[in-house]
Amino acid sequence: MFNNKSRKPIEIKIATVVAVSAILHDADPMNLEAALQEMTGGVADFFDNEFAVIDVSGLPPDHASIDWPQLIGLLKKYQLNAVAVRNAPADMEAAIIASGLSIDNVSAARQEPAAESAAPAPAPAPAAVAQKVSSGTMIVDTQIRAGQRIYARDADLVITATVNNGAEIIADGSIHVYAPLRGRALAGASGNTSARIFAASMEAELVSIAGIYRTFENGLPPEQKGQPAQIRLSGDRIDVISLNSAARN
Repeated sequence: MFNNKSRKPIEIKIATVVAVSAILHDADPMNLEAALQEMTGGVADFFDNEFAVIDVSGLPPDHASIDWPQLIGLLKKYQLNAVAVRNAPADMEAAIIASGLSIDNVSAARQEPAAESAAPAPAPAPAAVAQKVSSGTMIVDTQIRAGQRIYARDADLVITATVNNGAEIIADGSIHVYAPLRGRALAGASGNTSARIFAASMEAELVSIAGIYRTFENGLPPEQKGQPAQIRLSGDRIDVISLNSAARN
């Protein structure tokens, strides 16, 4: 029997868990593996054991049935740890739960007001979200070391010290690093495609805007490495743009 009242065996508190979204447009395992192989470029730690939420909203109506244990294993092979499924229809839920995954109903709850309104109403929704993520700013004045993760929820992230290799910084808005950026930087984490990443010295391992990734396993071009730069999204392409005065548009 536990007698020490000053120390409980377990405490449950609200915590922030950052997860990537794995949005399925195809349920065929071979196609998914080919896509993951191409995405990661053979880099073993591309995802570095991230948590993943599987989103099935992009699947066509006539998609093949999903073998959930096989899909979980495939994602695990690429260091993505599936924890939940988003936008799952009711007939999928029993199989999802049986495979050990949770049902993520957050997206469906957020979409309910739009579904009840007139057809044109959903169009302004992305703009409203984009405005929200820039409503605040998180400022970090200390060095971000390997293995550390900083997440600015619904805010921009400003860091005045070095972000080391192996560190990860995430923001729902834009990211500003007034020092060398050597780790992983993920801006627009909630889907804000207008977010950007700015660094006084660009040396990043990986950058992402709204879920679109680009890695630099072969390093940045010599004219950009260690120089002031910004990262922005152009369609489905990540662009690195010099901030040197001579190179500005």
